[in-house]
Amino acid sequence: MNSAAVAPGQRPSFGRRHTAWALCLAVAAAAACSSSLPPLPAGLGVAEAGAGGLSGRGSVVMGSPGGTLRSSSGMVVSEHPEASRAGAEVLAAGGNAIDAAIATGFALAVTHPSAGNIGGGGFMVIRFADGTTTSLDFREAAPQAAHPEMFVDENGEYSYDLHHRSHRAVGVPGTVAGFDKAHRLYGSLNWERLVYPSVVLAQDGFVLSERLASSIEQMVERNARYEATVAAFSRAGVPYVAGDTLRQGDLAATLRRIMLQRSRGFYEGETARLLVAEMERAGGWITADDLRRYQARERTPLTTDYRGVEVITMPPPSSGGVALIEMLEILEPWQLGSAGHNTSRNVHLMAEAMRRAYRDRAVYLGDPDQVDVPVQRLTSEAWAAERRETINQSRASVS
Repeated sequence: MNSAAVAPGQRPSFGRRHTAWALCLAVAAAAACSSSLPPLPAGLGVAEAGAGGLSGRGSVVMGSPGGTLRSSSGMVVSEHPEASRAGAEVLAAGGNAIDAAIATGFALAVTHPSAGNIGGGGFMVIRFADGTTTSLDFREAAPQAAHPEMFVDENGEYSYDLHHRSHRAVGVPGTVAGFDKAHRLYGSLNWERLVYPSVVLAQDGFVLSERLASSIEQMVERNARYEATVAAFSRAGVPYVAGDTLRQGDLAATLRRIMLQRSRGFYEGETARLLVAEMERAGGWITADDLRRYQARERTPLTTDYRGVEVITMPPPSSGGVALIEMLEILEPWQLGSAGHNTSRNVHLMAEAMRRAYRDRAVYLGDPDQVDVPVQRLTSEAWAAERRETINQSRASVS
């Protein structure tokens, strides 16, 4: 779907990394409130344990860099060890996989700000122990004021800055609503227990790795015009370095409101007021009504069989699931295994399958609540056969 042509309430295809940082900037600018927090509720402490897998109920084992961790009772893998720790401790406390995913997701809002954040959106694909499946769609939605010319400048030309660096680039966030819905439907532990680790991480801070410190420094350099960004992610303009502790008091306050009020603590009340005020100040289009109207949706996953393996994936508005199944259907008749890993033949065939799937993605995929998406046709064997016939096995196509 072309992100320049979105209907009100439609899930736009904003670039994830741009969207993630964009709302970080907007919320950071809005959050001028005090960073101090009242005492957290009693009884929500976490176990003294590492991140990784479970060696038995209540016992968490931390993985080591370059090592292999095995578990028969549960495992959490994420971008950051503190986020994995949060999820693994939830499993150790008797929570289920949904609980662990929510705890990990909120912790990533603190430790992985470029992508794992409450200002964005996402998808969740679930397979239950009995083999049944479901999925949750909590992708960002375009504000009601969105229209096809929203990223066109005063000269009638497409503007990269409007599309990626302005407050118009921000979609209505879906993550908090999605986690709330997942917990109400399928969670087992107390909601506060799941959000609490992220509040602590934001309030007390965590040690920056070299990679994250470098990423934050580059982000601050690119967005130096935003005073609140500089204040939140540097020490008065001095970059953080590896080994420093990053504390995010305003984020802790936001997460605490979510912990105590669930999604209402984000889409209504103080957080919503601050976000809307910042939108109005800087020309963004998200309104209080946009926030109140946002809803996460439960959808039926897409499934396929690839050489005897069941594949379960996300339906639209995610384009990845449709594209994945189309690629697999195109490739299935060819014996890729016999050619060897990363041989020129295999790389060529996979690249050609991807070219066609991504072309179809750009032409046909969109928000199923707004447009008719021909999912059955795009994921069918007949469609794959047509696409396969256009592949020259010895020469690359023109993209």
